[in-house]
Amino acid sequence: MSAGFSKFHDRMHRLALGLAFAAGVAFASPVLAQGKVLKFVPEADLRSLDPIWTTAYITRNHGYMVYDVLFATDASFKVQPQMVDKWEVSTDNLTYTFTLRDGLKFHDGAPVRSADCIASVERWAKRDVFGQRLGEMTESWTAVSDKTFRLKLKKPFPYVLEALAKPSSNVPFIMPERVAKTDAFTAITDATGSGPFKFVKEQWVPGNKVVYVKNTDYVPRKEAPSWGAGGKVVKVDRVEWIYIPDAATAAAALNTGEVDWWQQVPVDLVPIVARNKDIKVESVDPLGSIGLLRFNHLHAPFNNVKMRQAVLAVLDQSDYAIAIAGDAKNGKPCPSYFTCGTPMASTAGSEALTGKRDVERAKALVKEAGYKGEKIVLMTATDQPIVNTQALVTQELLRKIGLNVELAASDWGTLITRRSSKEPVEKGGWSIFHTWFVGPDITTPALNSPLRGAGDKSWFGWPTDSKLEELRDAWFNAPTVAEQKKIAEAMQRRAFETVPYIPTAQFIIPTAYRSNLSGVINSPVTFIWNVEKK
Repeated sequence: MSAGFSKFHDRMHRLALGLAFAAGVAFASPVLAQGKVLKFVPEADLRSLDPIWTTAYITRNHGYMVYDVLFATDASFKVQPQMVDKWEVSTDNLTYTFTLRDGLKFHDGAPVRSADCIASVERWAKRDVFGQRLGEMTESWTAVSDKTFRLKLKKPFPYVLEALAKPSSNVPFIMPERVAKTDAFTAITDATGSGPFKFVKEQWVPGNKVVYVKNTDYVPRKEAPSWGAGGKVVKVDRVEWIYIPDAATAAAALNTGEVDWWQQVPVDLVPIVARNKDIKVESVDPLGSIGLLRFNHLHAPFNNVKMRQAVLAVLDQSDYAIAIAGDAKNGKPCPSYFTCGTPMASTAGSEALTGKRDVERAKALVKEAGYKGEKIVLMTATDQPIVNTQALVTQELLRKIGLNVELAASDWGTLITRRSSKEPVEKGGWSIFHTWFVGPDITTPALNSPLRGAGDKSWFGWPTDSKLEELRDAWFNAPTVAEQKKIAEAMQRRAFETVPYIPTAQFIIPTAYRSNLSGVINSPVTFIWNVEKK
């Protein structure tokens, strides 16, 4: 029996057991379909409540439930006001004055003030790649009144609103000042926001369930919802995130109506779920996502560029596209450090990834690097098919070129905690992990956090590359889009030389929900406002 057939047979067996289990639960609990309770299976277990401390999408999604933002990006990539009512820019482009709209209150009843907004943006700017740039350009933030505040720049920076409207990790969510004053490198535990849902902390069971209730004090904007912009109208009374790490059990729960919405459906289960006439399977992400392989640049062996080049020499994006997406319809190679299909994407330098795969050259690079068989820890998350399938491909790849690789399997919550460790592998550190970014997160040098080469200020893996940083600065200062594109191409050539990470594939992640739901927003981020349950 082939390994592939065995895996499929095992999945089908677990699906059958899951169906029986879910049916039994449904029979025992006839009141499951409560009118305005939406039961949602998220992509991962919520471990951290701090969307500034971590870039994990599960925490970002939690952030959108409970927090609001000053500005938001709509489906046309235009910046729209959200918490802000009006704003002015001085004639010298050095001063921005913002006034909050009426009716903004935190979940504890306190009004949202200028001081809250300033503290929140300042904390975010210490961690986020775009925020760091805005912070470098900032001379001061000043509260003019409780509802009006002012940003003064050191020199004109035309990306102020784009930074404040950043749609994905890290998002500049607005928190109470008392919370936002927490050190940016210490995770908060207080999820008091002013957004459309309230987090019910006493009902949070890590590894099982997260509960949110409608914020009845929230005043939505009047515009139609578009990505994170517009009116965030909540049409259910309660949302329960039900963490189901086993895909077969999640499929069974959706099939029997135990849950209403499964955020990410593994490709091998899509046909089975789609057979149910009461379930809709859709792609609601217009740009798709980009997988990546991230190295730890602090410790051997991948602090040596030749070791990173060795992996690049044998990595075939087609293998990852098929592993993640199942077929060419949902996954494809994308040999670019910027999301394919967007203005900064190019093929500059990509022959390092698209040329003939060369195992012997890779082995020669490994030898030149002086590798002596040291253990390589490849982290994976078994509850994340996107992560785990990539890791399994990489494990075989590393073994093929003679590397001593150990697969460190855990759940995603454990992985995102471990990846913050800067210790060597013998002290609980790591060598490689896989993840993915939604398309909008890596469209430009302003947004692409794993492309930074700023050492301790860089994203997990912490590469140091002064040339990349110089090019990034030049991109911000470029006077035209054409000039920016040339600089982005130079950054990409540099990245294919120094290999801060390797893009693995571009793919679509299907979602599935019961047909009695409507109003699901087409967006790279999963939003639950505007969703109605009949």
